[in-house]
Amino acid sequence: MSKRKANTRQRRGSAQPTLAQVAELAGVSSITASRALNDPERVNAATRQRILDAMERIGYVPNLVAGSLASARSRFIAVVVPSLANAVFIEVIQGLQATFEAAGYQILLGNTDYDIEREHQLVRTFLGWSCSALVTAGLRHTPACRELLAGCDRPVMEVMELGEALDLNVGLDHEEAGSCMARHLLQRGYRDIVYVGARMGEDYRAAMRYAGHRAALEAAGLAPHLLELDRLGSLEAGAEGLERVREQFPDAKAIHFANDDLATGALLHALRLGMRVPEEIAIAGFNGLPLGQHVTPRLTTIQSSRHTMGRLAAEQVLRCLAGEEVEARRQDVGFTLLEGEST
Repeated sequence: MSKRKANTRQRRGSAQPTLAQVAELAGVSSITASRALNDPERVNAATRQRILDAMERIGYVPNLVAGSLASARSRFIAVVVPSLANAVFIEVIQGLQATFEAAGYQILLGNTDYDIEREHQLVRTFLGWSCSALVTAGLRHTPACRELLAGCDRPVMEVMELGEALDLNVGLDHEEAGSCMARHLLQRGYRDIVYVGARMGEDYRAAMRYAGHRAALEAAGLAPHLLELDRLGSLEAGAEGLERVREQFPDAKAIHFANDDLATGALLHALRLGMRVPEEIAIAGFNGLPLGQHVTPRLTTIQSSRHTMGRLAAEQVLRCLAGEEVEARRQDVGFTLLEGEST
């Protein structure tokens, strides 16, 4: 038998390291070691780090299920988002994760694929695991999920957009963002403008931005034009959007895309076709993704503060968990118009 196999068998047959062994190695009591895991704010940073180092050295893994059963809560915070392929949600998650981890919490991540029925199942599962709080991307839920969230006895944070929240809310005004971009295009002299979105029944925030876009055009006495794609935002879908606008709205001089993925895909496709941007067609987006700022011409877009949104949301949740009063339970992170050369 090889030495590697023998070692593996020996490890599997050995008893798992205990918290008492961690405490002995770190030179603290078992109570202090337990507190470092379950209530880290009550243990000074140097001692907690010594305990974490001891855990690493002997390979101790805490039994989180047992801990949550004992305390009726865990050190987990559930985060439910509609997509893990979209950089927008990834940046929000990064802001949440960094802030929660600094306070001794870990996140449980769920992906709905824009299916609110699936969101309901994820919320039920996470509540069953005794998560300390929940963060959901959006204010729209099934009636059953809304009832579940409204009745739970822990903080519920809804991010991404502003509105009538169940508990806590950090986001931005999507209708105003859509209106802001439409007004920008009007100020630049464009009149034949098409809004291009994708599956807006699911990506309802894109529909909210279209509502703001439409209101701005109607206020200017212009008829709004809408083109809805069958697939969610991607560079390929943006190229398809440009082609369909050229076919269905041949007089269009500007396209307001629901997001930067679509807008950047359309911009790159226009350049491949030899079209001059913005002379022949102006292109605008939403989100302020880095890709759109590194193409030529630079994309005109609305920048949303995604990482900041995640950080502020996490800070609000942590204040609630600490028993502090949260006066501003609804927080607007705002947005910024980035004027590139594409309009």
